[in-house]
Amino acid sequence: MANLPSDTEGQPGESQQTWALAALSGSCPKCGARTLFDGVINFAPKCRACGLDFLHFNVGDGPAAFLTLIIGAVIVILALVVDSAFQPPIWVHALLWIPLTALLVVGGLRGCKAWLLISEYRRNAGEGQVKK
Repeated sequence: MANLPSDTEGQPGESQQTWALAALSGSCPKCGARTLFDGVINFAPKCRACGLDFLHFNVGDGPAAFLTLIIGAVIVILALVVDSAFQPPIWVHALLWIPLTALLVVGGLRGCKAWLLISEYRRNAGEGQVKK
């Protein structure tokens, strides 16, 4: 994947698609190598290709809380619709909704964490400093 240009923020078209694909594929924001993750949702300490330090970025827990609330609401609505339409036994609900919720949260968390890290890199975000 090519380098991600930083001057295309807000422009429609291929640049935003490249940014989204980079987040979903776990690509390094500097060189484009697929080295962002060291596990399912854990960041690698640094890029194995260019050496960019991923520990420098602070993504925080925002994506986890946000995704859990949104996906939880969607799953509850879907479960209520399925229950009112088909009235399956409770074990069918457990068999459907527990794995689906886990897959959506973990998959979404991976993409959101990567997107936030890429966003921090592109905007050169850092700790706020008070000038004297």
